[in-house]
Amino acid sequence: MNNRRQFLLTVTGAALAAAPAHAAEPAVAANPSDRAYWLAMLQRVAQPVLENLAARRLRERMPVECVAGKVEDRRKVTHLEAVGRTLTGIAPWLELADGAGAESALRARFADLTRRGLASISDKVSPDHLNFTAGAQNLVDAAFLAHALLRAKRELWDKLEAPVQQKLVEAMQSTRKFKPGQNNWLLFAAMVETFLASVGAEWQRERIETALRAHQEWYKGDGVYGDGAEFHWDYYNSFVIQPMLLDVLERMNESLPQWADFLPKVRARARRYAAIQERLIAPDGSFPAVGRSLAYRCGAFQLLAQMALRDQLPEGVSPAQVRSALTAVIRRTLGAAGTFDAQGWLRIGLAGHQPSLGESYISTGSLYLCSAVFLPLGLPATHPFWSAPPADWTARKIWSGQDLATDHALKS
Repeated sequence: MNNRRQFLLTVTGAALAAAPAHAAEPAVAANPSDRAYWLAMLQRVAQPVLENLAARRLRERMPVECVAGKVEDRRKVTHLEAVGRTLTGIAPWLELADGAGAESALRARFADLTRRGLASISDKVSPDHLNFTAGAQNLVDAAFLAHALLRAKRELWDKLEAPVQQKLVEAMQSTRKFKPGQNNWLLFAAMVETFLASVGAEWQRERIETALRAHQEWYKGDGVYGDGAEFHWDYYNSFVIQPMLLDVLERMNESLPQWADFLPKVRARARRYAAIQERLIAPDGSFPAVGRSLAYRCGAFQLLAQMALRDQLPEGVSPAQVRSALTAVIRRTLGAAGTFDAQGWLRIGLAGHQPSLGESYISTGSLYLCSAVFLPLGLPATHPFWSAPPADWTARKIWSGQDLATDHALKS
């Protein structure tokens, strides 16, 4: 083992050893370096996926945990899930051009592993070649991969060899055979087309505009969209809807000027939903276990993490309190005993291994959407999100007796 890797593993081990699985009232100042803890968890989540992908052994080594009787069905799609979902969360960090030392070395190594992995999934003779038309689920994870490539265009797209780029474009275009349902899936089709447009490939306007029209109609008020025409108590506004809606609109702003008036509304709604998300985080880092896909764990806070990354947090919500809140969430979910198996792969659950929390569409690869919480690692260590002292988040303030201003709904 070389010295660099040994050092990284030492840093990781120290950070994880300092982090209990959870505590009833975690002190916000318990860890002197939240960034070190986040990096340790990012490495723990992403490393098995990226190392095995680069070695062309992902199919061989990644288990397929899922509902009984579904293994062969999920095996067709679970590996693309693991790739797209891992990368969508760590992409801004991979794109960060900042500093030197252990973090920079880890970032460079993971970016190299990712590019080798993307070449592997595109190579028809690779044991890890992924057929993007193997099942409708692949439209979902083509979109998560597309989102990752947009979030880290320099590292994950521009540095790919041209033949690999072309094969990925063709793979993305092949997902058009799947007609998305009238729900958040419309945004998966839109995200794929947005990526294709961004790299100068042939793209289809209607698949984007269909998603925008639908979500314009499905807005329910106070920062929340329906997942389809109806409202659902779940975290899909954060798993998919608002993060993708924001990036599709902003990326396609010049190509679809007729949608310019929609963008300010979407941004305002995202700020409001981020405020709601911050208030959902309890003093101990837990959050309401409602709705489907709870096995995505801390990925439930993708929108809050994205608004932190964008420097667009709601008024009165500081970067430091969001960092402290999300750190508590990571500890309660990824830090819970039983989250990882003996080989380091994620297991189904929200706070530990809870296989009954997995719906029929959940398998091992699905779980890697938890990586979406890591989006703020795309901010440099000098940014106030990381450099400011730890701060109580709203629930800790209120339930410790502090006097706070009242909360108000978004009227538009």
